Amino acid sequence: MNLSDKDKAYVWHPFTQMREWTEPLIIERAEGNELIDIDGRRYLDGVSSLWVSIHGHRKRELDDAVRAQLDKVAHSTLLGLSNVPSIELAERLIKIAPPGLGKVFYSDSGSTAVEVALKIAFQYQRQRGRADKRKFLALTDAYHGDTVGAVSVGGIDLFHEIFHPLLFHVLRVAPTLEALEHSLAAHGHELAALVIEPLVQGAAGMLLQPPGFLRAARELCRAHDVLLICDEVATGFGRTGTMFACEQEGISPDLLCLAKGISGGYLPLAATLVTDQIFGAFLGAQADKRTFFHGHTYTGNPLACAAGIASLDLFVRERVIERMQPKIARLAARLGEHIAPLAHVLEVRQRGFMIGIELVRNRATREPYDYDEAIGARVCQAVCRRGVILRPLGPVVVLLPPLSITDEEIDRLVGAARESIVEVCGATGPLPAGQGGSQ
Repeated sequence: MNLSDKDKAYVWHPFTQMREWTEPLIIERAEGNELIDIDGRRYLDGVSSLWVSIHGHRKRELDDAVRAQLDKVAHSTLLGLSNVPSIELAERLIKIAPPGLGKVFYSDSGSTAVEVALKIAFQYQRQRGRADKRKFLALTDAYHGDTVGAVSVGGIDLFHEIFHPLLFHVLRVAPTLEALEHSLAAHGHELAALVIEPLVQGAAGMLLQPPGFLRAARELCRAHDVLLICDEVATGFGRTGTMFACEQEGISPDLLCLAKGISGGYLPLAATLVTDQIFGAFLGAQADKRTFFHGHTYTGNPLACAAGIASLDLFVRERVIERMQPKIARLAARLGEHIAPLAHVLEVRQRGFMIGIELVRNRATREPYDYDEAIGARVCQAVCRRGVILRPLGPVVVLLPPLSITDEEIDRLVGAARESIVEVCGATGPLPAGQGGSQ
């Protein structure tokens, strides 16, 4: 059997209907912002290999950091021991995180970072004498990962509905100030925490929150004695144009969940940052049983942490956040010129390098495509034929390029998306003035 046959024979791919799995695109290597398949064809990595490869691929400084750590130790448990890179990365994370966060608890994925936050919030409330505060509030259309606790606070029925019998009950709120005020006023007495993706709900289709919503959430949580958990798994490490999305509204959460770009996309790593006040509630004698009984085999893996340190060094040395700003503007201009006017584009949603292009059958009536038409997937297949890798979220085509993308690659990315939307959806427009869909 060749590699394609072996893939189909042995591998079960995530979020994939395997009955329709035909000829897999098999990646063999990468250079810069491109992936290269086993036949030598190159593809612009337009989703940063699922939102993680923020500096691109085969970045020399990251390669060197991992190789150097391999010459020391590849893995050592944090249960009863520590290791040098995990300590150094924790210090660096606390120094760049929103003020007030003081401790780092490592895990290995975005889902586990959220699981850790939920369990810490629940146990914290009990250990400070508020066992009645045991429920969680989350946004409609939320996505926080695929483990059972993370799915419980998630809210996308396509992914989660079948698992409802396994989940704990979570209260829901629309991302509006009025709804949030009402929910916290009605349920604050029983809430352990509010869980939100700040500024952008990623897997929901790059839904943008209204200005001031995050700051209001912070103030309302404080007023009602509810912890605020910010899930920056997707939005962290430059994705929205600042190191963390929380910075844009000047707030600090009680718990901050990080993953994806934390290691520069090199190795699985996640972290849940908490305030010293929360950490203090877990201190006591062994007999008090206040310990946080949670851990992962690869918690604080030295190789992953070494990559994380090297990634943070790159942010400073290459002035990544500063140099992103004209790229963000270029992306916005190209999307507004080439994508938003298309007749089947309802809306282009952008925050920094997080972009969602929502497709509809008829923009005037907002008539959606049927689920079984797989319109987003078909556009992404067409994009792939043009040498660009994208991923759909239902009818939303997602662009999340590496922060290292060049101006020429931005034009290539947008051009391929436009051509593919026109190919799959048909009429190009432009629509009459005032009917553009950019935002």
